[in-house]
Amino acid sequence: MMTNPLALKLEQFTRFDGAERARLDFLAAQPSKTYARGATIIAEGEKVASIHLVLEGLAARAKTLPDGGRQIMAFLVPGDLCDVEVFVLEAMDHDIVAIADTTCALIPAAMIEDMLTESSKLTKALWWSTMTDSAVLRERIIDHGSRNARERIAHILCELLIRYRIVGVTSDASFPFPLTQKELVQATGLTSVHVNRVLQQLRAEGLIVLKNRVVTVLDTHRLKAAGQYEARYLHLTRTERRDPGVSDRAGDLVPATHHRLLQDATHTLKSILGRN
Repeated sequence: MMTNPLALKLEQFTRFDGAERARLDFLAAQPSKTYARGATIIAEGEKVASIHLVLEGLAARAKTLPDGGRQIMAFLVPGDLCDVEVFVLEAMDHDIVAIADTTCALIPAAMIEDMLTESSKLTKALWWSTMTDSAVLRERIIDHGSRNARERIAHILCELLIRYRIVGVTSDASFPFPLTQKELVQATGLTSVHVNRVLQQLRAEGLIVLKNRVVTVLDTHRLKAAGQYEARYLHLTRTERRDPGVSDRAGDLVPATHHRLLQDATHTLKSILGRN
């Protein structure tokens, strides 16, 4: 079976035993459907019977406006659940659209519901995932209210790089970037002129290369500075603690917690004192 992006994402919150991991693998192995780029995966107002788990590709939460315009509110990478709110809401209040050819596992809602009643650890992990998704939406609000054009685009690039690395889509500084300029406009609230100018500026400064729908970040530290990027809103608990098994995927992009830094400083001090 292919690597399970859902498990890779959720293990940022907690470590799973063999049975819990097998259950997550079973969810990801449910029948899947591939949606062509531009297709609507779930339409606003639709009541769904299955929860869509992104396995491959890139999707987005979007709202279609009365004048036909579209606002992209958040991106959904492999490991993300598109519509877990099916348990509470009668129908979706926004669209899920495919930004690239996107494959989703279709998980029966009853299967998730059973898991929520039988495993407290997996339930807490799914709650963590839902709250993290909400935090991503809050960052987009900050984008539109407080960040300038350069900061908005740099911030999105940093976020996507970290989220892709967490789920094993990439292990280096390159990641899929199938967005058109129009879609980037819809995601940032900027004009086409602003988007094009910022991308050219980031290229000219040696921060990124954008080629064949792939972004390569040449200097992660400078790009994070350009976007004033802090990863705390992603709540990458185990990476922040530098727990073995997860921190090597994105640890160089995510600062350690103060607790971990204090532990490391204490260990270093003990080593120095032990040699004296």
